[in-house]
Amino acid sequence: MSVKREQIDQDVSGGDRRAGDNPITVLQEIQTEHGWLPESSLVKAANELGVPLINLYSIATFYNEFRLQPLGKHQITVCTGTACHVRGAPMIISELERNLGVEMGGVTPDREFSIDTARCVGCCAIAPVLLVDGEYRGNFAQKDTPSLLEELRQQNARGDDDE
Repeated sequence: MSVKREQIDQDVSGGDRRAGDNPITVLQEIQTEHGWLPESSLVKAANELGVPLINLYSIATFYNEFRLQPLGKHQITVCTGTACHVRGAPMIISELERNLGVEMGGVTPDREFSIDTARCVGCCAIAPVLLVDGEYRGNFAQKDTPSLLEELRQQNARGDDDE
């Protein structure tokens, strides 16, 4: 049974909570609302659910779906599955980190880019693969990194969020 948004708002804001609310469901609702899990929301949720805050952090750090920081405007995910790894993913990761000045899992200070890895995106035939704002980019090479970042920066300058 799905927890309704109104119930979560009530739970987090101090209203009556339902017995047996699932912390994972509450975290999913918070992340849907904010795009990530702000500490203030986690504290409120822990209090209202009657669980220690560390329990919510344990869940949030165990499941890859949860984020403890906001994402960048452009989200770049590098596949690190076997085919992608063998065909150059580690060099692509190094190039992204070097060009953006942030480590994997991080967000640039201007919040324009966030970079992360995925164990496998299921596109081994076109490895190495990046997901850029949800779009697959196959046969990606380390040398393509600067032009990709420039393309995304130009989209920002033009205001093209949906391209």
